[in-house]
Amino acid sequence: MRITLLTIHIIAGTVGIITGFIALFAVKGATLHRKIGIVFVVAMLTMSILGATIAAAFNAAPQINVPVGLLTAYLVITSLVTVRPPASGSRRMNIGLMLLAIALTLTLVFTGFNMAAGPLAKFAGVFFIFALIALLGTAGDIRMLRSAPLQGTFRLARHLWRMSTALLIAAFSFFIGQAKVIPKPIRITPLLLIPPLVVLVTMLYWLWRVRFKKSLRGIIRVNTTVRVELKN
Repeated sequence: MRITLLTIHIIAGTVGIITGFIALFAVKGATLHRKIGIVFVVAMLTMSILGATIAAAFNAAPQINVPVGLLTAYLVITSLVTVRPPASGSRRMNIGLMLLAIALTLTLVFTGFNMAAGPLAKFAGVFFIFALIALLGTAGDIRMLRSAPLQGTFRLARHLWRMSTALLIAAFSFFIGQAKVIPKPIRITPLLLIPPLVVLVTMLYWLWRVRFKKSLRGIIRVNTTVRVELKN
């Protein structure tokens, strides 16, 4: 059972990373981006939820793997509903996801402080990094719920940073966290850092273009439909 779940988890993670890189560089809103984005969402949700389940059921470092798995799923879902909100119950869903982010923030901070006081203190910083991501997500959720539905660059920025951060978590988990499965001839730390750094740099670049430069050229394709009414 564990081997089956782990195999599905690895396959889903691999598909998520590949499709995530394609979506990251594709023109936003174009056919390729939309189609590959759906595959990315399904793969990432499968990977993250299965990862959290395996960690909880088989005691595989559940202190970090469960909250990080749920955090990754949270980022993917909130990013998706930002650009594709459900027909009904959108506000209730967003409130529920915000509460999940708050719970994850508190859990990660509490666990980080506990670990800082123990023999594994050197790993405590990892918990605080993920807690910061969850806290940023919470702050964005509160802002969105207090204001009108996000439009324009704010909406695109929310979508971009959440999807990209989920991909960043997956890339770090695979290339650094699972480096032992990579063949020894190419298991070189500087090389393994390249894919996650590419995601991070690209995300920061797009966010700079969207939020500060206010330039969408080459980032998003807008489809405009002109309606002509014919009167007899």
